[in-house]
Amino acid sequence: MELRLYDTLSRDKRTFVPLDAKDVRMYVCGPTVYDFAHIGNARPVIVFDVLFRLLRHLYGAAHVKYVRNITDVDDKINDRAARDFPGLPLNEAIRKVTEQTGKQFHADVDALGALRPSVEPRATEHIGEMREIIERLVAGGFAYVAEDHVLFSPQAMNAADAGLPRYGALSNRSLDEMVAGARVDVAPYKKGNTDFVLWKPSKPGEPSWPSPAGIAAQGRPGWHVECSAMAWKHLGEHFDIHGGGIDLVFPHHENEVAQTCCAFHQERMANYWMHNGFLQVESEKMSKSLGNFVTIHELLADWPGEVLRLNMLKTHYRSPIDWTMKSLEESARTLDDWYRVAADVAPGKPAPSVIEPLLDDLNTPLAIAALHGLRGGDVGALAGSLRLLGFLSESAAQWEGRKQQASGVDAKEVERLISERTAARARKDFAESDRIRDLLAAMGVAIKDSKEGTTWEVAR
Repeated sequence: MELRLYDTLSRDKRTFVPLDAKDVRMYVCGPTVYDFAHIGNARPVIVFDVLFRLLRHLYGAAHVKYVRNITDVDDKINDRAARDFPGLPLNEAIRKVTEQTGKQFHADVDALGALRPSVEPRATEHIGEMREIIERLVAGGFAYVAEDHVLFSPQAMNAADAGLPRYGALSNRSLDEMVAGARVDVAPYKKGNTDFVLWKPSKPGEPSWPSPAGIAAQGRPGWHVECSAMAWKHLGEHFDIHGGGIDLVFPHHENEVAQTCCAFHQERMANYWMHNGFLQVESEKMSKSLGNFVTIHELLADWPGEVLRLNMLKTHYRSPIDWTMKSLEESARTLDDWYRVAADVAPGKPAPSVIEPLLDDLNTPLAIAALHGLRGGDVGALAGSLRLLGFLSESAAQWEGRKQQASGVDAKEVERLISERTAARARKDFAESDRIRDLLAAMGVAIKDSKEGTTWEVAR
């Protein structure tokens, strides 16, 4: 069965054929490192990690290049640096913020079971590539200089007869619709309402670099050109897959397409554009004003990362997801079972019943249903399939021990009480047996009696 992926640009599922038959190239927009990543940010991390793993399974680990950037120059970073380190020069404060939040991001996504990308470029390391793209756009008549800014003109792009895509094709909007439906920055130096910034002058104390296009003042790049430059540097002018959240389709990805295609005279930037859907919390949009804004870091204090990962994958990546406590509890119970059954088993090859739905545009809900189907059968295939999806990173004993530690349960005390209960049952003192069972339940311990004896686990 062949891999089929939904392409946002063509709006259909297409058979995946890499530009290079042996090597796959994928770019996914990464974090802006100014604060803890929220649970919505975890969705593209997990979704495209599954795709990365699947592509490695199909083509070999050495033949898949996955680039996920880090944005380390941005107004939000500047604001955070000035707030947190008022006594330091701004550039030094910015470095502290980006280093700290970058480490936080890596720790969080590592806990989610996400593999590190092949390359993780930082925007500030690619200013030269950004300037070159801007110079090409100005020379081609797609961008212009005004009051120490460089701006891109979508009108110029759409007027060009050079085999270029139409600006607005990715988001399926006309220029008029973009003006009506978006917050447009009004500036006297802009020739058109939809023109967007490629380069702007830096304020005193802000990060700055020599400007392109003959501008004397020092400046810094706009957000959109950063990803175009990093993708070009590490994947080339035209590559296979570009991914991110649905919120990035317009304007960020639309502008990436415009910059890259016009700078390098390409019909496409990426052959497949993939976008994951929005996330809500308990059926409401996540926001700080509603008090339901939750970070990955906060959730990891209460739940193992694999629980968050499974909870995310139970919904198809293109569908909206409702993040609920009930669903988290269900995911935790499922993982408890998988760890008991498969964690200590030698993994076999991933089961075709799991691979096939993944080949159909990453249908993880059907893949998870197939995992449940393997539960009472080929446990080796279950173990191999779970590992392919980023689960079973530790032994069953480690998993259970971490649960006990997190819950504060004293394992020795539990074993002592179970021994007392077993003795009470042997002498038919059922009142005492029930009392101990209730005591264990109050401690958060669930017990199960069988012919082989009594087993226990920390109740979720």
